[in-house]
Amino acid sequence: MPSKRDNAVNIGIDVGKHQLDIAIHERQIHFTVTNDAPGIKQAIRRLSRYKLERIVVEATGRREYALVVALAERQLPVIICQPIKVRSYARAEGILAKTDKMDAGVLASYAAKIQPMIRPLATGNLRKIRDLTARRRQLIEMSTMEKNRLDVMPSFLTADMRRHLRHLQAQLKKLDQHIAELVETIDEWREKRDLLQTAPGIGTQVVNTLLADLPELGTLNNKQIAALVGVAPFNRDSGKLRGKRRIRGGRASVRTILFMAMLTSIQHNPVIRATYQRLVANGKHKKVALTACMRKMVTILNAMLRDQTPWSEKYA
Repeated sequence: MPSKRDNAVNIGIDVGKHQLDIAIHERQIHFTVTNDAPGIKQAIRRLSRYKLERIVVEATGRREYALVVALAERQLPVIICQPIKVRSYARAEGILAKTDKMDAGVLASYAAKIQPMIRPLATGNLRKIRDLTARRRQLIEMSTMEKNRLDVMPSFLTADMRRHLRHLQAQLKKLDQHIAELVETIDEWREKRDLLQTAPGIGTQVVNTLLADLPELGTLNNKQIAALVGVAPFNRDSGKLRGKRRIRGGRASVRTILFMAMLTSIQHNPVIRATYQRLVANGKHKKVALTACMRKMVTILNAMLRDQTPWSEKYA
C-alpha cells in the first residue's frame, strides 16, 4: 500500500446500496468496500494514507449519509454534489457509458478538474439538528396532504384522518422541543438565533431552518448568498432577445421557509411591507414581489450575522 504522498489526490466515491466504488484520480486506482460501518472504516483508513484534495460523493437519497458523516467527523474534505451536475460534466467529457466503476472515476475527475467548493459539513449536535429539521419538514408535508384529503375523501374516513393529524401534531411538538434543547447546547447557534429573531416576521422555525440548511449565512456577500438560496434572478438573453429573468437552483428548503416567512413579514415587518407594496404598485406579479422580498430579507439577515448587529430599519 502507498504511504501518504506530498502530491494531493482527488477522490470519487460512487455510493450503492451495498457497495462503495472508490476512484483515486491522480493514481488511476480503483477499489471497492462494503457500504456499512466496517467498509467505511476500511475506506477511510486507506484514503488517509494520501494527502486529500477533495472527496466527491453524489447525493443519492441519503444512502451516502453514513459515509459523509464519517468523513466529516474526521475533517476530511468531502463534498456532496448534485447528480445532474456530474452527469452534465460526464457528457461534456464524452463519457456516455455508465457503470459503478466508471461513475467513481467520473466523480474523481470532476473533483480534480471542476474543483467544487469545499464547505464544512455539520457534525455532532449540528448534524442532529439538521436531521430533525428535515424530519420536521416531512411531517409538515404529511400533515398538509392529510388536511387536503379531508375535503375530498368520504366522510366515514374523517375520524381516521383526524386521528392521524393529531398524531402528526404531537410528533411535531416533540421534535420542536428536541430541536430547542439541542440549540441550547451550542453557544454559536444561540447567539445567531437571538440576532436573527430580532427581525420582525422571522420566527423560531425559520431561524432553525436557516441555521441548519444555510450555515454560510453571514460569511458570503449579498450576491453569493442570494444565489446560494436560489432567489437571485438569472439573465436569459441572446442577441436582441431579452428573456425573462428567473430564479433557479439553490436550496429548496430555505426558499420554502422564507416564502412562508414573507407572508408574515409583509404584515408585520415595515421594511419588507414597503418593498412588497412598492413592487406590486409598479405592476409586479405578487409572487415576483414576494421573491424579491425573500431576496431582500436573506441579504439583510446575512448582513446582521456578518456585522453582529440586531435588526434595524437602516437595512431598508
